[in-house]
Amino acid sequence: MNKKFANILETVGNTPVVRINKLAPAGINLFVKIEAFNPLGSVKDRLALGVIEDAERNGKLKPGQTVIEATSGNTGIGLAMVCAAKGYPLVVTMAESFSVERRKLMRFLGAKVIITPAGVRGTGMVVKAEELAAKNGWFLTRQFENEANADMHSRTTAKEIVEAFAGDRLDWWVTGFGTGGTLKGVSRVLAKERPDTKIAVCEPADAPMLTSGVKQERRADGSPAAGHPSWKSHPVQGWSPDFIPKLTGDAVEAGNVDRILTVTGPDAMRWSRQLAREEGILVGTSSGATFAGALQLCTDAPKGTTILCMLPDTGERYLSTPLFADVPVDMTEEETAIARSTPSAQFPT
Repeated sequence: MNKKFANILETVGNTPVVRINKLAPAGINLFVKIEAFNPLGSVKDRLALGVIEDAERNGKLKPGQTVIEATSGNTGIGLAMVCAAKGYPLVVTMAESFSVERRKLMRFLGAKVIITPAGVRGTGMVVKAEELAAKNGWFLTRQFENEANADMHSRTTAKEIVEAFAGDRLDWWVTGFGTGGTLKGVSRVLAKERPDTKIAVCEPADAPMLTSGVKQERRADGSPAAGHPSWKSHPVQGWSPDFIPKLTGDAVEAGNVDRILTVTGPDAMRWSRQLAREEGILVGTSSGATFAGALQLCTDAPKGTTILCMLPDTGERYLSTPLFADVPVDMTEEETAIARSTPSAQFPT
């Protein structure tokens, strides 16, 4: 339906659920929810809008006040959009290991990006954001603990899923976790409104924090007291910081997770590429990883099973990463041969 929007923020959400055709195993109804259709290309646009509007309502964010957050990129990009539209200055802290596209996008949208050393990991960029907020009186959005994050997903993402599958079976919903906002917000709605739907959470094989069963050390406010002992560096940007976020822990402790799946980095990249080349769906490494988890479920699922898999962001956010390492800039030998097969527009040999 065509309609006019008052501003870009009204376009957040209502992302499509799309059937997978070539890559779906025979007899399995496999669907994906493509969050790249959000205005700035990721599921974190929902979080950004939710936490800023909640802070405006409860008076924690004052007109013109600077917003700050620690981010692997997508939350910062979403916040940059929201802050630009609403008129708030934004500062983000981000570990140097995340893709340069993310830095450039945030700065292009007007944000200031403070890079933290890779060695201090995700907890380091969080501590830096906390220090800067305290020193300057800035509003820290606290995406990993902020209930407004999960609430936004309960109001939007979960509602969209329930509506999309109204009257139809939905056996599994599959997601990864970054903050845990999607997981907590959607899982509690499905537990109430679609108790027939089981929930699978994916995490990197290199950082099996949930799989380990080892509890996360936390401070009184729910933030991490230290990195998790089961975390190691992994290539799935946006997934699994070096701690289990409070919102993720809440969903697990509530009993809303039926299965935890681990995914290797090579599988994440393989399935991101396959989604592009066989389904025409351009997504990033975290999407490939979640899709790999969904395919794990397919291996022992009975015929007729319906699975919905979250795809968190767009592949364009990964051009400088290993995901695109094998994609050449110049013509390949095969392309050169095609170019030389007719006489016009030739480069000198």
